[in-house]
Amino acid sequence: MTAMAPEIKKGRKFDQVLEGARQVFMRDGFEGASVDEIARAAGVSKATLYSYFPDKRLLFSEVARLECNRQAEEALEVLGSGAPIEDVLREAARRIVCFFLSDFGQQVFRICVAESYRFPELGRRFYESGPQLVRERMSKVLTPYVDSGVLKIDDMDLAANQFGELCKSDLFVRSLCGMCSEASEADIDRVVTGAVDMFLARYRA
Repeated sequence: MTAMAPEIKKGRKFDQVLEGARQVFMRDGFEGASVDEIARAAGVSKATLYSYFPDKRLLFSEVARLECNRQAEEALEVLGSGAPIEDVLREAARRIVCFFLSDFGQQVFRICVAESYRFPELGRRFYESGPQLVRERMSKVLTPYVDSGVLKIDDMDLAANQFGELCKSDLFVRSLCGMCSEASEADIDRVVTGAVDMFLARYRA
């Protein structure tokens, strides 16, 4: 897989290919996942795989998009309960931090940084399934608290982006640089608490 396709081609076995790719990428990572193994896991021929995804990066970006959406929808089901804003933000922050620290989350970030200059379409897809998705979902979570007067937010997009960036504090960069192979619960809680406290200090009504 060498050329970046402008669009994904869909067909009868499209979902089958994606499920096989998801299994292999989550198990072996991007570099360790071979086209042969993905085709085997999906139960399709390599020709069928190539007909949908001529480039492994494109296939990985689609798997990443679907996995991020799945996790985001799962989070919304938990967060949409009208709980105290502190509890909602802590749960959201913990999920975001844990995703940033996961092998899958770090692979998504590394590939985006490494490849988006040469393949802008890939960068766009990763942005839509990462930062843009966090912003959209957090805006949906925060809006009821603004409407009820608990929070005062004039620029929702900026506030939601800021929350996502606060969740990257310290641990994310250290993990990317290989200086934090496994974060402890205390490390994660420190980042989560700091993100929530900082956000509420700025936006609590």
